[in-house]
Amino acid sequence: MYWIPVYEILESPGLHVVLANARDARAVPGCKTDVNDAQWIQRLHACGLLRASFHPDREIAALRSYLRLRERHLDYSAARIQHMQKALTHMVREASATLN
Repeated sequence: MYWIPVYEILESPGLHVVLANARDARAVPGCKTDVNDAQWIQRLHACGLLRASFHPDREIAALRSYLRLRERHLDYSAARIQHMQKALTHMVREASATLN
């Protein structure tokens, strides 16, 4: 997720920023080294070989972020409930074993 702040900074003054998937750049044959990577991606874009990925507006991105966070909290709470149920089941078994 390190690219999001850079993308927003470049987009804010009105620059046309293309967000491309790295798989598309790797799928095209050519010289792929760390030194030539930026130039290679620029050439691919200039030739029209990179397609822009979908990036939602700020409002939609914020809403999606809240929904992901909500889903994560629900998953965590479900896991905690299962842990509590397991502990209670274990305590009941232990208590009944000591009584018998």
